[in-house]
Amino acid sequence: MGARGDRPRGDQMVAVIEGQGWLDKPSYKIEHGMTLALNLLGPAGVRVRDFLHGRWFGHPLHPMLTDIPAGAWTAALVLDGMAALAPRPEGFNDAARATVGAGLAGAVAAALAGLADWQFTHDNARRVGLVHATLNTAATGLYSLSWVQRRRGADQQARWAGAAGWAVMAASSYLGGSLVYRHRIGVDHSDKELEPRQFTPVLAETELGTEPRRAQARGVAVVLARAGGSIYALGDHCPHLGGPLSKGHLSRGQIICPWHGSRFDLATGACRRGPATTGPPRFATRVRAGQIEVRRIPPVTAAPPGRVLARQQYIHDQEEAPGDRRP
Repeated sequence: MGARGDRPRGDQMVAVIEGQGWLDKPSYKIEHGMTLALNLLGPAGVRVRDFLHGRWFGHPLHPMLTDIPAGAWTAALVLDGMAALAPRPEGFNDAARATVGAGLAGAVAAALAGLADWQFTHDNARRVGLVHATLNTAATGLYSLSWVQRRRGADQQARWAGAAGWAVMAASSYLGGSLVYRHRIGVDHSDKELEPRQFTPVLAETELGTEPRRAQARGVAVVLARAGGSIYALGDHCPHLGGPLSKGHLSRGQIICPWHGSRFDLATGACRRGPATTGPPRFATRVRAGQIEVRRIPPVTAAPPGRVLARQQYIHDQEEAPGDRRP
């Protein structure tokens, strides 16, 4: 698989886009423009950005919204094909026009959410994302033309414009898939292991000052922090893109990722500000013989089938830490 000819053509296309360094200049201009626009909104800009990221949803919003134009425009393509074959195509034409319109509305919403996510990408992923967005814009333009032509009764021309738009959308969708599966954009980067399952010493209590500290617990990276007289432990990898939370800083009971500013509540692990949409794993803590010990708190209150150990561990957490009731 080392030879370039052995690689799928789609991978070759993505690799070519990744190597286009000239895309960085327009990328950063767009990003800076977005940042300025949101900053001008003041506190409302933070709420807008969090909404577009999907923090309120606990899941990135963009992938869900992309299903609207992709599904609607694929339905329109099928309806156009049926209209071309039907002796009385009026009903199919009306349905195709409606689905094209629905796809356009969904495309606008998906573009806004996608831009919010793309703003916090870098290097190769940023370049692929810019081409992805450009192709989506072209597809939206073609479908806008198709919709106008349908309104004017030029159904044959509308079908050709729609078919061209669908082809462009398909190419863009491939790049969108590459952003997720190859660059892991929108994927939770936090460690999902249940280790350590038992309390494990990770750091001498005297070594933990006022700044976050990184530690290893049976191969799992954790960040330790003091706040309000208590010691807290979270997974060290930011769920957004894996930034080291131990390199961040503390503010009002929260830890702030040094890469993109995501905020997480120390006591609950909950995400308080994006671009992350969910929190890192949380660990129970205790001090024994001068050593800080941690143990993973499962992210479930009722274990699904096959996860009896997780349920047992959760019950044990409640018995040993009665003040900590949230799993």
